[in-house]
Formats: sequence, C-alpha cells, structure tokens
Amino acid sequence: MSFASRLFATTNVDNLRKLSKQKILRRALTAKDLIAIGLGTMIGGGIFTTIGTGVKGAGPAVIVSYLLAGLTSFFAALCYAELGAMVPIAGSAYTYAYATLGKLFAWIIGFALIFEYGISAAPVAQQFSAAIQDVFKTIGLTLPAWAQQSNLVVHGPWWQLGSWDLLHSQFDVVGALFVLGLSVLLSIGIRESATTNNIFVVLKISALVVFVIAGMWLFHAANLHDFNPFGWGTLRPFGGTVESSQPYGIIPISAYVFFSYIGFDTATTTAEECKNPQRDIPMGVIGALAIGTVIYCATAIVLVGTVPWKHVPIKNPLVYALAPLHMPLLNWIITMGVLAGTTSVALASLLGQTRIFYVMARDKMLPPAVAIIHPRFKTPILTTMITGVVVAALTLIVPLNNLLNLVNIGTLIAFTVVCGGVLVLRKHKPDLPRTFRVPFVPLFPILGIVLSLFLAVFGLSRATWIWFALALVAGLIFFFSYGFRMSKPEEIVPVDEPEGIAEYM
Repeated sequence: MSFASRLFATTNVDNLRKLSKQKILRRALTAKDLIAIGLGTMIGGGIFTTIGTGVKGAGPAVIVSYLLAGLTSFFAALCYAELGAMVPIAGSAYTYAYATLGKLFAWIIGFALIFEYGISAAPVAQQFSAAIQDVFKTIGLTLPAWAQQSNLVVHGPWWQLGSWDLLHSQFDVVGALFVLGLSVLLSIGIRESATTNNIFVVLKISALVVFVIAGMWLFHAANLHDFNPFGWGTLRPFGGTVESSQPYGIIPISAYVFFSYIGFDTATTTAEECKNPQRDIPMGVIGALAIGTVIYCATAIVLVGTVPWKHVPIKNPLVYALAPLHMPLLNWIITMGVLAGTTSVALASLLGQTRIFYVMARDKMLPPAVAIIHPRFKTPILTTMITGVVVAALTLIVPLNNLLNLVNIGTLIAFTVVCGGVLVLRKHKPDLPRTFRVPFVPLFPILGIVLSLFLAVFGLSRATWIWFALALVAGLIFFFSYGFRMSKPEEIVPVDEPEGIAEYM
C-alpha cells in the first residue's frame, strides 16, 4: 500500500456498524438522557462566562451574535445527528472523520477535540473560581491579588523564561486546584451518572429561568436603543478577536460566544451506551441545541433590556442586572447555578476527553498504555491525571479570553470535518441505512462548513491560529512517529482491547 493510501485509509463503515452491536459498553441511555448530557455540557460556564464580554463588544446586537453562533451549530448538529445514528460508535467527530476522510483527518480531528473537551475545562474552572471567590467575599475572605485570576506577564518572546515577570503576574489558584480536585475524583472512580447530570441540568436551567422571569420586571425597551453600535466587526482574515483585548462587532463576538454552544455534541460520545442510538442520538443532539439556543437568546434579550449595555459588567452580569430588585435570594440562586453549572461542565469535559483518548487508543492512534486502567480504582488514572495537570496549568496562567479562543478554533474545525463527512458518505455510500438524514443536502452541510470556517477565519485572531498551528505541528510529529505506523483501519476494532478499557467505560 502506498504512503498516500495509508495516509487517507478509512475505517470500514460496515465494520463500525457491526462493532456498535457488540455491546462492549452498557446500553442504558435514552434520548432524554442524551438531551440532558448535551445540556449538561453545553449550559454552564459558557453563558455565564461569555455574555458580559459579549454585551460589551456588540451591545444589544449580542443577540444576533448568539443567533449566528447557534445557526452555525445547527447545521453541524444535523450532520452529527446523521453520522451518529448511522455510525453509533463512541468517539464523536474523530470516529466520523476516520470513517469518511481517512487516518490523517481522523488524527487532526482527534487532536482538535482535545481543545473542545480537555482545554475547555480550563475557562470553565476560571468561571467557577470567580464565582466561589465572590461567595468568599460575603464572609469577609479575600485572596491575595496575585492569586485571584490568571495573567502571566511576558515582556519578551514567550520562549524566553527569563522575560516572564512572575513578580507582577497573577495566577488563578482556586481554578487550578478545582481542576486537580476533579481529576483526583475521576481517578479514584467518581463518575457523573445520568441521574446526577439530570439534577445539575435542572439546577442550571432553573437559575437562568429565574433570571429571565425576574428580569422581565426590570425590562425597558429603551435599553435596546443603538442596537448595533459596533457593526459587524473587522472583516479581515485573522483579524477578529485581538489577543488580550476586548473584541468588538457582531462577528468577532459570535466567534467568542460560540464557546457557549460547545457541548451539545457530547451526546455522540456516548453512542455505544444508548438503548436505541439510531433514534436517540438525533433527538439528543438536536434537542440539546434547540433548548440551549432558546435559553441563551432569552437570557441575552432580558439582560440587554434590563441594563443599558454600556453598564453591563463583564463579571457577574446577571447578578448585577437583578440588583435593583434588592432580593438577595435571587443572587444566591444565580450563584448556585453558576457553581453547579461550572462543576458539571468541567467534570463532563474531563470525562469526555478520556473517552476520546479511549477510542484513539483502541484504534492504536495512541499507545494502549494511554488508557490503561488502575487495578484498584478501575479508571484510566494516568490519562486522567496528565490531562488534569495540563488543564490546571492552563487555568493557572492563561487569561480567559485566550482560552476561549483556543477552544473555539478546535471545535469549529471539528464541525467543518463532520459536515464534510456527510457529503463524502452521501457520495460514496449512498445506500447505507440512515435513520436520520440531513435535509437539503448538499446545501445544509456546505452552509455548516462555510459558517464554521467563516467564524474561525474572520472571528478569531492571528495569534489564536498560530498557537493552534504550533500545537497541531507537534501533534502531527507524534502521529507520524506512532499512530500512522501502528493504526490499521482495515481491521475490525477491537476484540483484543488494552486490558481494562471496556471495563472503565
């Protein structure tokens, strides 16, 4: 087999469908559970983290930014639904890329998903840190200024350690400890069951519903005046969100608040645990996105109608908006929603990352030892703790805006490939059974590709692309050193798994 043939070799879709029927994992989830899982990962740190900056950067037109990000996610969700129902295997976009575009693209998407699942826990942890510090202040406890938030001061090139001004830097100590704590819990066997996740979803959604209802009493249409003060933003390639500064305009803000939508596709990572994946996955993915979009838009409308947009703070904007009601209970409800939301999202993100590593190790893209199971705790302790330490380091030193941009670029790349996968399979495997079909093909998948690339290119900064490219080069070096040689997509995966992987899952 030639080098090019090996590079773009795909897994056999029929074999994947057979694998999905082996019931390696316990099938216990329904469509309702998948919607809850999607909302559990989607609603939490995202809306609380981004909406304040979003309003500052787009004014009342932040509503349009949320709709544009939601529309991009909608086209991708339809493609996830078709592929997830047709190839009901854990691994999400990585598995779909392997089945449609080949080994190289599968690795790139698997690498991009590290940004979506692994790194996304960092900004969520920073939001948890901000919320819990506010709780501490109510009892008179304030952390030293250097330990409140992340802001590593670098005067020269980032690789020159001597130019890092540690004396004037700030570190998010609480957020880093939060990530390490969750990683320890996951390592010793603490997992989020579907029932627990449902409880977290109820708490988070209830907090936002309370905000919308209470905020309606303070709503003034006049606050929507000057609806679009910054226009569409700077429409030049890689000229969107400028590093370490406030983004302005509908498109840069849409790329920024896109973080809020990340997570609805988590339902596809549990495909092998669904009772009826052909029906449940489409309902779970689309249902989570639809409910989340309605909640986000309602929250944005009430916020900009309650407070003049110039007065909306970046930190805790929902609590600030309800302050005129003088009801401390409302503030506590929203704060508890933030804490519950960020905890469950960070936990689910770290767990989701472990599942991606599990599938990649099963396909021998990663060494089997990556997913080795602890003999006592029955968890992939090595992977979990390495991921936890890396994410904790990012939480400690990298500012929130930069983290959000890195997460967003990885997810937008994954969306692009998933939409492309639908087009490839429709052309090369038109006769495969499809219980759910994306309507208006090829229009809708093409729109998903165009919008995802549009937000990535025009909404994100050059610095974000450079960091992603550098990380991708490092990942490709590892791919050609190991995964390219060891993975064999023509084989049916895996009856002979690394010991303990299936037991963990």
